[in-house]
Amino acid sequence: MTNELPKAQERFCKDPDKHWFVLRITYGRVLKAHDVLSTQESIEVYMPVRYTIRNINGRNRRVTTPMLHSLLFVYSKLETIDHIVKSISDKTNTKNLISFYFDHFRTKNDGKNIPLIIPYNAMMNFIRITSIDNEHIRLIHPDQCHYRNGDLVRIIEGDFKGIVGRVARVAGQQRVVVELDGICMVTTAYIPSAFIKKI
Repeated sequence: MTNELPKAQERFCKDPDKHWFVLRITYGRVLKAHDVLSTQESIEVYMPVRYTIRNINGRNRRVTTPMLHSLLFVYSKLETIDHIVKSISDKTNTKNLISFYFDHFRTKNDGKNIPLIIPYNAMMNFIRITSIDNEHIRLIHPDQCHYRNGDLVRIIEGDFKGIVGRVARVAGQQRVVVELDGICMVTTAYIPSAFIKKI
């Protein structure tokens, strides 16, 4: 198990002109959209994956699958990704294959919602947890999560060292939950109390 934060920070260097946007992909074609977007210059694409064991031709094999089947994350300037999204739709005749995930609490002067922006540090934390090779990392629904309190904590030991989130009981175990507001919640494996420090 490895923590991929240093690689992520190197790949996604903080740039005041760039932001993390969420793209909505229709019809479960997230792999196709990822392949297309990954060829574009001046943007970085992140697709969280999970590892599962599948029986293929009588043998158990470890395979990766997208963690989110209809969302991708891109790090870019707004005008750059807006142009790319429009040009891909025009070239492939797949209108709305890729579209922005909008912030429903903020609007432009014309009353339309603006694309949702994920804060840089929140995205780095999300990349960190979803890059750890652990079968117990999973997406959860808020109903599956019972917070002990609202305090933010940092994991200070073990495979999840450095992750910031909130302590909760999930599936009967103490875990740390990382939330991208309005997008998704991801939980660690079991975390002992001695590995947690309140921020």
